Amino acid sequence: MMQADNSSAKVPVEHLPYNRENEELVKQNFWSKTKKFAGKIPFTKDAIAMYYCAVDAKTPLWAKGIAFAALAYFISPLDTIPDAFIGLGFTDDAAVIAAGVRAIAGQVTDEHRSKSEAFFNGESKD
Repeated sequence: MMQADNSSAKVPVEHLPYNRENEELVKQNFWSKTKKFAGKIPFTKDAIAMYYCAVDAKTPLWAKGIAFAALAYFISPLDTIPDAFIGLGFTDDAAVIAAGVRAIAGQVTDEHRSKSEAFFNGESKD
């Protein structure tokens, strides 16, 4: 019996490719979708903190790439489970955001989380 070689599947997150298209998509569309669904989906605060992490000049490029990829999936109209299915439509988005947050957990700072809180308290200019 032949065993599968999983060595290529173990790519450190620091070596994941950065995609400029994801960044542009997120920067153009993030706030419109977020404002539409804020308070209706439980992971919005995490998504906003991840956004602030992604646009922070101090965040390493690899972490920006992960954040922008997860956020691009969240705002993309092409979903595995369409968002129109209330209750189920955001489960795939939640999973992607949660995975992204875990992958870059050390990069999301208290400042990013504070900015997310400020958005929910109506103190944000975004």
